Parts: sequence; structure tokens; C-alpha cells
Amino acid sequence: MKKFHVSQQGIVFVLFVIMFAGFALFLRGFAQVDNLLTLLQNVAILGILGLGMSVVVIGRGIDISMIAALAVPSGLLLQLMQNGMSVPSACAVAIGLSLVFGLVNGWLIAYAEVPSLFTTLASGLFLAGCGQAFFFQLEVVQWPASLDALAWMGRGSFAGVPMPVVMFGLSAAALALFLKRMRAGAFIYAIGDNPFGARAAGLPTRPIMVLQYVMAALIGVFAGIVMAASVNSMPTRIYNSTMIYDVVLVVVLGGIGLSGGRGGVLNVIIGTLLIGTMLNGMTILDVSYSVQNIVKGVVLLVAILVDSIFNPRNEETAQQGDI
Repeated sequence: MKKFHVSQQGIVFVLFVIMFAGFALFLRGFAQVDNLLTLLQNVAILGILGLGMSVVVIGRGIDISMIAALAVPSGLLLQLMQNGMSVPSACAVAIGLSLVFGLVNGWLIAYAEVPSLFTTLASGLFLAGCGQAFFFQLEVVQWPASLDALAWMGRGSFAGVPMPVVMFGLSAAALALFLKRMRAGAFIYAIGDNPFGARAAGLPTRPIMVLQYVMAALIGVFAGIVMAASVNSMPTRIYNSTMIYDVVLVVVLGGIGLSGGRGGVLNVIIGTLLIGTMLNGMTILDVSYSVQNIVKGVVLLVAILVDSIFNPRNEETAQQGDI
């Protein structure tokens, strides 16, 4: 008889089912179709950011700058369009900024060997400061009508599913294909599992580490465009919010090991569904924002403790990593 295997992913999925069923049975209005579609739409951006964070965490890093990567390049795109720049040029500037940002993060971490936690904390503050000081005329940049060619990414629906949810699904499928079918994806797992072993085996560890942060930055600006299209503006002060903790919560709670080399897209989806269900239930119950933060903090702490049990660091895994 095969030994029954308990995983963090399985536990989280069971908790999601129990929480969802409990809210559906005892919380009036939760199980309505409109509310469920709203739930999915509200967490779609969080899920997309979780995909970007998962690439970094699987490779044994962390990216605290993802909210700045969401807000500043996409806000700059809207600002440039308001200033009269053409769509291709404005998109090229925004994507170019994200690309440079990811390359700088990756180079500092991979080649200068600055810990990823401190690198991304500093770079996120720098990018946010640049946006506030030089890029934006107002804190909330409105969506210009000249950019409506991209508005479909965050507005309307496809087969009854809100477009932000569709974008999350397409992003998840693309990342799953990258991680499971492409050589670079396998290298990320190898580096996260044993960086010194991967380097000894001849894998291009430093370029792959740079690739991780470039991907995270590009996924960030994609999430920003989807978000701006859905709410018809980009509130650039979002980089001062607690959203980055929600992204970390999705990744860790979903079961992606902080020790690296484990997890995937399914973990992000499960984590997103659980967090979305929890936040939606607390909103319906009219739980205050401060209390919601307390609950999320406790859940994050429990998730980290559970991760330390299911993904313990041994002598090899403790040799490198910031988290």
C-alpha cells in the first residue's frame, strides 16, 4: 500500500473548499453568480502578480518591487498617451522601462550578488520615487481615449467571464508552458533546488537569474495595464499599499517553497482562490480594513511556518538565499 502523502498544496485546496462551502451555505449573497464573478475579477490582478513572484521564488529569490513595476510603467504609458505620444511609441517606452528595471534588478542580484530582498526593496522605492517626481502630473492617471485599442484587456467579458480573469488564465497557461516545457524553466527549478550543483553542472545560472527578474518586471507591467483598463485609471500611489504582502501571501500560501525549486502555476491559482474567497467573505461581513490586515498577517505567518515544515532547509539549501 502506498504511503499517503500530505502536501501544503493539498491542505490549502481542502481549506479553500471548506471555506468556500461554508461561505456559500451561511453567508447571504456569497454564492450569487454576480458576486463570484466579482470575486474572480478582484483577485485576477493579484493572481497575475503572483505568477511573476512565483518565477522568482522558485529560483530562490524574492521581488518586493513588483507593485512599483505594476504602477510606474503602466502609469507612464497612460501619461505619455495623454501627452500626445502614439500608441506604439508609448508602449515601447513603458515596456522598455520595465525591461531595464528587470535587467538592473537581475544584474545586481546575479552578478553583484546583492541579496534579492534588499535589491528589490531599494529598486522599488527608486522606481516609485521616479514616477512621483518625474513621470506623473497627478497621482491618479486617467485612461486616455486614444488608448482604447488596449482597453479590451481589462473590460468586458469573454463567454461571461470578465476579461481580467481571462488575462489571468492566459498568463497562467503561458507560464505553465514555460516552466514545464522550456529548457529555461527547467533551469530555474534546478537553480532554486541547488544553485551550486546547477553551476557545477554547467548551467548558465547568472543569466537565468537575470531572466527571472526580467520576467517578473514584464508580468508586472502587464498586470498594470490590465488593472488600468479595468478601473479606467492607474492610481499610482498603489505602490504605497500593502498589496505586495498579498502577493507574497498568495505564493507562500499556495505552496511554493521559499527554499526554492518547488511549486508552480497550480499553487498560485490555489493560493489566489483561497485569498480571494477569504477577502470577499470578510468584505461581505463588513470586516474593517485594519482587521483584514490583521487576519492576513496571521495567515501569512501560519503559511510561512507550514512552509518551513513541508519545505525544510537542509545544509545545502541553507547555503544560499535571502528568504
